[in-house]
Amino acid sequence: MSNTFTVQQAAVIGAGTMGRGIVISLASAGIPVLWLDNNPQMVEAGLQMAEDTWAQHVAKGRISTGEASLRRARIQQIGNYSDLAEVDLVIEAVYENLELKQQIFRTLDRIVKPGAILASNTSALDIDAIAAVTQRPQDVLGLHFFSPAHIMKLLEIVRGAQTAPAVLEAALELGRRIGKVSVVAGNCDGFIGNRMLHAYVKEARMLLLEGAYPHQVDSALQGFGFAMGPFRMYDVVGIDLEWRARELAGKGQDDPAVQVDNRLCELGRFGQKAGQGYYRYAPGSRQAEHDPQVDALVLRVAESLGFQRRAIGSEEILVRCLLALVNEGAKILAENIAASSHDIDLVYLNGYGFPANQGGPMAWADAQGLAAIRERLLHLAERFGDHWQPAKLIEKLAASGKRFAEVRLADVKEGKV
Repeated sequence: MSNTFTVQQAAVIGAGTMGRGIVISLASAGIPVLWLDNNPQMVEAGLQMAEDTWAQHVAKGRISTGEASLRRARIQQIGNYSDLAEVDLVIEAVYENLELKQQIFRTLDRIVKPGAILASNTSALDIDAIAAVTQRPQDVLGLHFFSPAHIMKLLEIVRGAQTAPAVLEAALELGRRIGKVSVVAGNCDGFIGNRMLHAYVKEARMLLLEGAYPHQVDSALQGFGFAMGPFRMYDVVGIDLEWRARELAGKGQDDPAVQVDNRLCELGRFGQKAGQGYYRYAPGSRQAEHDPQVDALVLRVAESLGFQRRAIGSEEILVRCLLALVNEGAKILAENIAASSHDIDLVYLNGYGFPANQGGPMAWADAQGLAAIRERLLHLAERFGDHWQPAKLIEKLAASGKRFAEVRLADVKEGKV
């Protein structure tokens, strides 16, 4: 593939929430899109959503009626995989199930022309395991859009072990074309953003069991400047997504940290869409209201697990959640999953609502001083266990008086840091 490769015809498989946002992004940027879902009615509903979205833009004076018509004309519903033979890029956007994605990629490998890019919009699954079922792993990568994909600015471009440099470059060019902030990530569970998020929300969930309540945790983090705290975030995206994923995977449901989530889901409290989750919502409202019933549920779950609850202040909430992000970010940097601490910060500023005035979690840590960060982590390790041990990179940087911002990829590869 040449370095001048340009996507002239794209295709999207899947017409759920993610597929719809991706199609809108591509068509809005002037890229023709073929759209396939095994349920044609899903595509029809998606087309209606795209039309409604652009009609709103017309009403607000952002685009003309003519432009809205042009965008709509770029999307074509198709009924068979065979219609994808000549596309330059396919983005698979079905739900998070490795076997299903592998099945789709086997079909694409057989049908789509040589040299086309085959991309998966997975948020955490192994890109190499998806690429391995094809005869062209060099053309496979991850394009992890954030929901809603036509609004959120971040695009994580996930390089597999065999992804060709020209394919990465074409993906970065696509990101620029559709107006995204693109960050290249290595292949690991959760990539950059969700791997760090896992550490952050685990801490938030443990705080509930130890003595805090959802509204206290969210209030502390929103006070720091986050767009929303973790429990507000889960209500917005749906508490049931991870719950169902754990069920599907057959693992993780017995983790003490997720027991509050499990109880909420068993009660049908899936979040905003259900009118109740960690918070309650008046009919038709997105306004999160404190629900004492959830506090009582948290209390019951914590007691049933044998926790001795105590009063937890905003400072402890902040320190534990922020340091969980930073310590995981340091491991990501040392493993060459991210090329720089700036890339990690871009992910958190553009995809996870980290306060812009703090510059991102790694910039925040640099401002604190890594010797101070190390001391705080050691203190937490004494109180809460070995998972708080400072990452090796933090130990090295603290000892040499350096910052995350000074870490270079070449130094990581040569083992200098």
